[in-house]
Amino acid sequence: MLANTRGFLWSDVETRALLNIWGEQDVQMALDGNFRNSHVYRDVAGRLGEMGFDRTPEQCRIRVKSLKRQYYQAKEGTRRNGHCHKICKFYDEMERILSSRPQMETQDGVATGDEPLDGMEEEGDGTEPAQETLVERAGESSYTQPAVKVEYPAFPIPVTVNSGASVRQPGAQASLGSPSSSRPRRSRKCHASLPLDKLLERFLEHSVEAEENFHKQEEQRQQLEERRREAEHALIERSFSVGGTTQRNMDSILPLVKSIIPPLMPRKHKGQDGRIGIVGGCQEYTGAPYFAAISALKVGADLSHVFCTKDAATVIKSYSPELIVHPVLDGPDAVEEVEKWLPRLHSVVVGPGLGRDDKLLKNAKDIIEKSKARGIPVVIDADGLWLVAQQPAVIHGYPKAILTPNFMEFRRLYEATHHEPLDSSDIQRSALQLSVAMGNLTVVLKGEEDIITNGNSVMVCSQEGSSRRCGGQGDLLSGSLGVLAHWAYSSTAEATKGTSPAMVAAFGACTLTRQCNRQAFHKHGRSMTTSDMLPEIGSAFRKLFES
Repeated sequence: MLANTRGFLWSDVETRALLNIWGEQDVQMALDGNFRNSHVYRDVAGRLGEMGFDRTPEQCRIRVKSLKRQYYQAKEGTRRNGHCHKICKFYDEMERILSSRPQMETQDGVATGDEPLDGMEEEGDGTEPAQETLVERAGESSYTQPAVKVEYPAFPIPVTVNSGASVRQPGAQASLGSPSSSRPRRSRKCHASLPLDKLLERFLEHSVEAEENFHKQEEQRQQLEERRREAEHALIERSFSVGGTTQRNMDSILPLVKSIIPPLMPRKHKGQDGRIGIVGGCQEYTGAPYFAAISALKVGADLSHVFCTKDAATVIKSYSPELIVHPVLDGPDAVEEVEKWLPRLHSVVVGPGLGRDDKLLKNAKDIIEKSKARGIPVVIDADGLWLVAQQPAVIHGYPKAILTPNFMEFRRLYEATHHEPLDSSDIQRSALQLSVAMGNLTVVLKGEEDIITNGNSVMVCSQEGSSRRCGGQGDLLSGSLGVLAHWAYSSTAEATKGTSPAMVAAFGACTLTRQCNRQAFHKHGRSMTTSDMLPEIGSAFRKLFES
């Protein structure tokens, strides 16, 4: 199930799941009479997460609070005039949970039960926002809840007469000469004289009006969404029609890969053929950034930098003395430390061994933003793709970005951008749709055949590999792709003959990885690992691109 992360938009299924958890006896007992019970909502949010709904404790608290307010308002309205049940869609569920609980009157005149704050305002003063707008999914009632107050001012009330002058009651002190006395006062609506029945009636009228407005806006939103999908579908159809998307074969692309490879010359200086940065590596995952960084060196980069956590640095450094390791990724100034090196880097690979710690993901996001600002090619793999699935905007539309998902990562990206299940019956079309949805980024879908697309054209790399799959092969691809991307973007337009540099680089990296896999499998068979593929990079490179 696709997690819902869109703020205060709650589906019926989510709401009922929340009520089932919140209504359990142990949860209610934990909430009763306990002001500081934020831990209860953290537990509720965690249990929702296990069911596939991504919600924060604060969102759960606010949703429960709004449901309680709807319930008590509907209950009060039904008691008075018998036709207010409809304003609370989940009335029956709330009745089951709250009917036996003691009620209390709040300052706004609406009974809310025995949890006025629900224990989440541990640090604040317990005040409410000035306005609280409840927005639900289509089909669920939504309205703005104005506070219902009956106030009787303790100060004299001005009375407006026909002449427009303001006459005060005897004994009132006029503040002559003050700035406020010279300005005309805005008239205020006063509902103090209205009985509570009339106030409730007006409130319900406003609620119905707000609900109708919401449904109109929701209908407009759905129409716009439908138009967007139709436009995207038309684009895909045009792309697959004659003269649209083309499937380039290996014989026509390999020469382009060869043309972007810089020649070896004695007058070159260190770093001229590529300085690659690998952003990733934590305590649990140290092999992935090593495979990516060492592959970049063996393909032809001059320097490989690994930006990892402090715990991973010593381990990664012990794998190879050729790597430059920076233990800064989990530091307080991680982004600033990496940014110092960006002017020296030609491309950045984000994700190998990154992990899913919130702090590391946030730092990775900021590093991507800094790299985009400098126009550096960015290859995103592994846990970097997890970050993109959660926040597609971080890389959306960046022309020098390349995503390298396997099938499961591809499914996650597709469903995050399209909000519907992936149809795997036509995987090439789905890959092209993902590229278009991400702003025509280059997408490399790894599989039995590697599908490469930028939304305008499709390449299929069918270079023979092997049936052996082991951890680390994708890191070898991402590391080599970082080097080839630098070479492709540094080449002239004549070298790529009008083909996207990212597409050329991606095809070269896929072909090279498959050839290494084939050669290593020929030597080691079923026992082959990615470490066995590394020594094959040199000979595979010569066979493919230098013969």
